[in-house]
Amino acid sequence: MAKKLIPDPELEQLVRELNETDDSVERRSLRAPAGLDTSAATSASLSAGSAAAAPLEALLIEMAQRGASDLLIIAGVPPVFRVAGRLSQSTDAPLSADEIQSLLGNLVGGKLRERIDSEGAADFSLRLAKTATDDDRRAWRFRVNVHRQRGTIAAAIRALPTEVPTLTQLRLPLTLAELVKPRRGLVLVCGPTGSGKSTTLAALVGEINRNEARHVITIEDPIEYEHRNAKSIIEQIEVGRDAPSFAAALRASLRQDPDVILVGEMRDLETVATALTAAETGHLILSTLHTSDVASAIHRIVDVFPSAQQTQIKQQLALSLNAIVVQQLIPRSDGTASVVAVEVLHATYAVRNQIRNDKLQNLAQEITLGKRQGMMTIEESLVRLVQDGLITLEEARVRASRPDELESLMRGR
Repeated sequence: MAKKLIPDPELEQLVRELNETDDSVERRSLRAPAGLDTSAATSASLSAGSAAAAPLEALLIEMAQRGASDLLIIAGVPPVFRVAGRLSQSTDAPLSADEIQSLLGNLVGGKLRERIDSEGAADFSLRLAKTATDDDRRAWRFRVNVHRQRGTIAAAIRALPTEVPTLTQLRLPLTLAELVKPRRGLVLVCGPTGSGKSTTLAALVGEINRNEARHVITIEDPIEYEHRNAKSIIEQIEVGRDAPSFAAALRASLRQDPDVILVGEMRDLETVATALTAAETGHLILSTLHTSDVASAIHRIVDVFPSAQQTQIKQQLALSLNAIVVQQLIPRSDGTASVVAVEVLHATYAVRNQIRNDKLQNLAQEITLGKRQGMMTIEESLVRLVQDGLITLEEARVRASRPDELESLMRGR
């Protein structure tokens, strides 16, 4: 279905203002005239009817039709799509550096170009608007990273989802809904980049939104899921566009009467310290960390602080922590999509004591003993996926933290 090309005087005026000033603009929401909206770290424009508009739109539409999570645009190879975690090249001819410049050049003028030249990369979000005759009238959204490599520009484009998934749709344990019922405390969702952490957090916010009247503030970079108010009131703050940093947005949010605060990432000492204090003082804090197991998550938080403060932080974390979810995104055996395997730790009295006494090596055993409290090892999750025919036993063996436990569970012991 052809996409509507709409000239936008607001964009033209904003571009003129940016060209007339040297002031730094962290992030702006822009509507590009060729059906593409951009929310950029600096100005970005795409002229109506430009040579770049149609080819780029065609690639984005193909990306959506393939169900691809990512699109790579790199000189010397055809466009590359990532579908269900695996790379697949387009049948098109390899792209030359000049073709990529033509494809992306109009999107990265002005301040964006300056950032790419000075820092080597720039990020912005992009929206492909649909006409009223489209079956799905909600716009497709993308996160774009434009960067330099081998003296040319390249891009990595990630599709941002349009619908907030449920725990059931994600095949996550329904017991995770219990994580968002407390009125205070810290819930961490951990895993490597691309493991679906943001999606799990979005599902948890959706759980709140459908069932409880609470004020939820999300702080993200960029906003990935757009929540529609149901029983809850949800405000979504985008770092760069609405606030200069996670820390600044989190500090400000505490004065905005929130019940729940989602912090997309805890990257620095100030953000972590503020989140811990907020969790202690009557707010439910949801956040993510790039760690592969529960003990590493505790270490990551504690190690942010100077050594003189770390004993105190362990005590504070032992009091404020509610739960840790560690997850992996695994390709399905039929190659159609990916599924999530999870490990779940609840902060029981015994778990809090292990954290307080710095005996993190015992947390894995606490998970094994905590099934009645809704805890689950990664091996138990993998076995369920194998038994449901979603992943192979070979894949489960590769993903298991404790292979012996996996084999024991598969034998039914």
